[in-house]
Amino acid sequence: MEKYQVSDSDLVSLYTHGNEKAFEKLVQRHKSKIYTTIYLIVKDQYVAEDLMQDSFVKAVETLKSGKYNDEGKFLPWILRIAHNLAIDHFRRDKRYPEIVFEDGSNVFNTLDFSEDSIESLQIRQETHEHLRELIQRLPDPQREVLIMRHYEDMSFQEIADATGVSINTALGRMRYALINLRKQLSKRVPIYDTNVYPR
Repeated sequence: MEKYQVSDSDLVSLYTHGNEKAFEKLVQRHKSKIYTTIYLIVKDQYVAEDLMQDSFVKAVETLKSGKYNDEGKFLPWILRIAHNLAIDHFRRDKRYPEIVFEDGSNVFNTLDFSEDSIESLQIRQETHEHLRELIQRLPDPQREVLIMRHYEDMSFQEIADATGVSINTALGRMRYALINLRKQLSKRVPIYDTNVYPR
């Protein structure tokens, strides 16, 4: 143990003035908390390790560019970076979750097409793509809860812990996310019109 614990803000200042070892100390000090934050969301050791590295790379880029302004609050700042990277990870995930509304109906219940035709499979894929676009438009707190619940299969207790809110708040955000999605899906143009999926 060091006799005198140098503060995060001092280490940040030392690093921005050219002391590379200062950043190594920040990494050592906070990496387990950052890793845990990411792992709770992605549930994969290797992905979590990669995203932890990415978080530090982003932090370095911001510090070196002189854009860092959370003086004395390095940990909450880098945890936000890590949290956002973990949430963004789902965009590259090819799994398609079954999103179920409060009345028990599935997103696809209203779509009447046979499972076996090539066209219907294409439509289903495009619907999932469109759904992902709609999810991206949700307010951040609602989007986070929906992704954690349906894409990462997290419990509401885990979601509450990972986002730092109560279970009731997490449940409320989920409810509003589903209400918003349902509204968006009810307004959409016919599903077979591929022009609604701009690339």
